[in-house]
Amino acid sequence: QVQLVESGGGLVQPGGSLRLSCAASGFAFRNYPMNWYRQAPGKERELVATITSTGGSTNYADSVKGRFTISRDNAKNTVYLQMNSLKPEDTAVYYCYAKLVTRDYWGQGIQVTVSS
Repeated sequence: QVQLVESGGGLVQPGGSLRLSCAASGFAFRNYPMNWYRQAPGKERELVATITSTGGSTNYADSVKGRFTISRDNAKNTVYLQMNSLKPEDTAVYYCYAKLVTRDYWGQGIQVTVSS
């Protein structure tokens, strides 16, 4: 079955960095774009970053442009989110998301907290 498993979250001080990973299984990972979303307390889930199947093109929310980088390793079936210059407003649960032919899939989510 399809699984998306996030890792790498945690507590970091403002200005710090974290790298999230999402390990995918159960589908042809290399054929699909991948996405990172986040949801802060009391707010709607928002799209953070998208990467095409080959990794040749990426898109970012305006709020993270220049600070976050999405990448993927199709040999490892893994998508990454490198987060630099983190701000308290980046605090949220981060989700990996894949839209497949049959349905959408979400990871379980991982907490990122930016606080001093």
